[in-house]
Amino acid sequence: MRSIRIACACALSLCAVMAVSLGSTSLASGASTTLASCKATIPSEEYTKGTLTVATDDPVYSPWFVNNKPTNGKGYESALVYALANVLGIAKSHVKWAYEPFDSSYTPGTKHFDFDINEISYTGARAHAVTFSVSYYNVNQSIVALKTDKIVKDHTPAELKTYLYGDQIGTTGLAYINDYIKPTKSPRVFGTLDQAVEALQLGQIDAIVIDTPTGQYMASSQIMNAKKKLTATQVGQFPSVGEHYGLLFTKGNPLVGCINVGLQALTSDGTLAALQHKWLGIYTSVPTITP
Repeated sequence: MRSIRIACACALSLCAVMAVSLGSTSLASGASTTLASCKATIPSEEYTKGTLTVATDDPVYSPWFVNNKPTNGKGYESALVYALANVLGIAKSHVKWAYEPFDSSYTPGTKHFDFDINEISYTGARAHAVTFSVSYYNVNQSIVALKTDKIVKDHTPAELKTYLYGDQIGTTGLAYINDYIKPTKSPRVFGTLDQAVEALQLGQIDAIVIDTPTGQYMASSQIMNAKKKLTATQVGQFPSVGEHYGLLFTKGNPLVGCINVGLQALTSDGTLAALQHKWLGIYTSVPTITP
């Protein structure tokens, strides 16, 4: 999401390598941790023995999930979970999905799942309360607005400061608004992303800042008027600021070491790059704008 194309500034294969090298944790068990050793130890480390319990929000959206069904293996995050389970020797039938709201996922305390996958960006503050895996996707933020809004054509750095933004509480999109756009009007904060989208449709805010893939889905499939006509557009994406998504664990969960090994294996054999190409490849064409 940067310079005149994507700000990842790399091909998908390189992004896949970066997805591991930019991770937020090192392997918990050191260099001796292998796929073989993990297959033997994972069952004793699972929240429910014999079951890999994976949490996410409800609803969930394309391209991360498809038809709001994490169990179908479709969408980048759903497909990644099942690929990760497979490489770690966990049968698909032994993967169970649980519900965890986004804004409670990174709060302190014991979690009732093995890990959460919900486009949760690593931040230093969150890492004080929970443990993150290495990165499984490097992120750019983008602007979504109604096609009729002035921001669609007028979005120089100075002009971007004049608009009223809205976003879900606790998101990195909201942080990006405050830290990089620095608008003259305080952004409106909503409890859920659906509430922010509704405010946009009603003209109560000018734009939402959100990761590029989710923003593309909103503009191309989600935001419609009463006549089912698409009314939003993805204005552009911002240069990368090093943001990346990690799987989220209870603080100090030893399972993270084996999950990192699994993610590394999926990177080495090309699976991670293939999944990104299949589910996220179209987002490299979104134009870049400067905050």
